[in-house]
Amino acid sequence: MSETAAKREANWVESENSSRKVKRAKADEDNGQEEVGKESEAENILHGFKTCKVLSDSAREKNIFIHGKFADKEAVVILEKTPIREDTLADLFSGSVLKLEMKNDIYSTYRLQAPHHLNEIKTTVVCPATEKHIKKYQRQESFLVEETGEDYESITLPYIQQQSFSLQWVYNILEKNAEADRIVFEDPDPKVGFVLLPDFKWDQKQVDDLYLIAIAHCRGIRSLRDLKSEHLPLLQNIFEKGKEAIMQRYNLPASKLRVYLHYQPSYYHLHVHFTKLGYEAPGCGVERAHLLADVIQNLQSDFQYYKTRTLYFPLRAEDGLLSKFKESGKL
Repeated sequence: MSETAAKREANWVESENSSRKVKRAKADEDNGQEEVGKESEAENILHGFKTCKVLSDSAREKNIFIHGKFADKEAVVILEKTPIREDTLADLFSGSVLKLEMKNDIYSTYRLQAPHHLNEIKTTVVCPATEKHIKKYQRQESFLVEETGEDYESITLPYIQQQSFSLQWVYNILEKNAEADRIVFEDPDPKVGFVLLPDFKWDQKQVDDLYLIAIAHCRGIRSLRDLKSEHLPLLQNIFEKGKEAIMQRYNLPASKLRVYLHYQPSYYHLHVHFTKLGYEAPGCGVERAHLLADVIQNLQSDFQYYKTRTLYFPLRAEDGLLSKFKESGKL
């Protein structure tokens, strides 16, 4: 499971837990009980976390991935600084405490302590975390893989089929058992329909880093390799209605959107990424992202384009699929 899929799975678990808490809260309200204990539980969840090691961090992305434990359960905690928003600048300037570090002529630097409500750190908890989670979050060297159509059939597909990549969290979204309140748009058609909802990397507080995911209702399409001309109505529907929904909801025209698929994908169920052009979302580089407009045109010109085309994608050093390519003498 990739970082994106693991984060969403973790957040789904968190969402499920939150949903249960809300239901319990409703019952407690009916019984006239207070909610103080539940608020404390949410506030104190990290108090029992014992750090084992830092898996990776990024000064540029302002995040850190930490392996540790809650009692006897392995866990990964992800801390991410939230973006500075234009609509908070007045509060930031008026309510912060500054400590002078250096002054030289016209230049001066300070340590700024922001007001409590502007000093948040987004926190994602994966617990219990498997060895796969820990390896995926650990800093590793990457390698570019060259995969022919024959390589896919003989190496990649058997590997995918042997792995236990759970898609239950995807089906929970499609069936409205989780994250239903986060859905921005839905076309319920079982063949060409999809749901559109925010990716967890987006805090939904500004459109500059807009990031939404369209998840197809149709099941059984694992990746680009499975796409054929018969899927063109589905892809065109996602492309057009997704852009329309974003324009209506966020007033962002199609000319400012990057719409693409990943190969390899984060999880093996057809989904499409919608991000704001200019936002360097993880995985939007040429070695992994395929523009949906190009995918549609390629299938229009050759219905088996992605069955036979040689595709390139990066894999991390400890990825099991990379080992399979090495064993086959492809690297």
